[in-house]
Amino acid sequence: MTLSLDFLPSLCDPDGMLSNVAVLTFDGVAPFELGVLCEAWGIDRREHGVPLIDFAVCAAGAGRVRTSAGFDLHVEHDLDRAAEADLVCVPAIKDGERVGDQVLQLLRDTVDRGGQVLSVCTGSFVLGEAGLLDGRDCTTHWMHAAKLQAAYPKACVIPEVLYVDADPVITSAGSAAGLDACLHLWRKEFGGRVASMVARRMVVPPQREGGQAQYIARPVPDCVAETLGPLLTWINENLAEDHGIEELARRAHMSPRTFARRFRAETGATPHAWVTNQRVIAAEELLIASDSSIEWIAGEVGFGNGAIMRQHFSRVRGISPQGYRQSFSCPA
Repeated sequence: MTLSLDFLPSLCDPDGMLSNVAVLTFDGVAPFELGVLCEAWGIDRREHGVPLIDFAVCAAGAGRVRTSAGFDLHVEHDLDRAAEADLVCVPAIKDGERVGDQVLQLLRDTVDRGGQVLSVCTGSFVLGEAGLLDGRDCTTHWMHAAKLQAAYPKACVIPEVLYVDADPVITSAGSAAGLDACLHLWRKEFGGRVASMVARRMVVPPQREGGQAQYIARPVPDCVAETLGPLLTWINENLAEDHGIEELARRAHMSPRTFARRFRAETGATPHAWVTNQRVIAAEELLIASDSSIEWIAGEVGFGNGAIMRQHFSRVRGISPQGYRQSFSCPA
């Protein structure tokens, strides 16, 4: 099954929904992770039905900011602009750099007034210095996890995951995991079809689960195919088909054991978990984009019947399909 999202109308904008995002910069900021946040929140995608975010890049003092890559940025906004934001994002920072007390206080104030903060990679150290990781689950790039735990012993660092949503503090691992965390927030705030469109515009997978592994310790084994990409595309276009491991291995021209090992190496998940997540994502889009029954949607996305869909959907999303529809559908 292929879902076209080109027809999407603009979504409603209920009170309390995230609409204002600020990204902090400081000397030693990592430009790639800064770019990840700008791409996730700073692009106007209204033509595709995505709400426009009031977005700004801010610094403790407007003007020149030195990056970790040897070039400087000119930042127009100071921290007064960030003090208005619903979400304040912290990119990665070069080891040994400090952000200053103004930035740390801004982050504390953001949480105190009911806003959210999100870090990418070593930006988690900034949140730790602000005291926002104490007593909370969190993560960072796996190379720095032990150091983060040692620096902030009251934090509960989970080194193997892509991101952790300990609302209102969201932390993510390396660069790509920052996109995953942002897409998670898009989905949480605006629903599945908006998150899927944002992902589609960025040409990235709609969502990797936060608990997915950051990396695979063993190298990918040799096999007859260089990538499972074409098979993954086929699965998404044919979710109602049989996607048992025996059938998928046959399509990939591998033994089931080799296929299972290869699949986990490329996706970080088992075939069953990955397919289930794709079916949940497709179900989310249909729950919002149509008035079709739960039974019909379950059949379309491959769950077979409504009871099975409710079971998997509730486990993955923490809410029933009907509850999801009521939460994210706009009133007529």
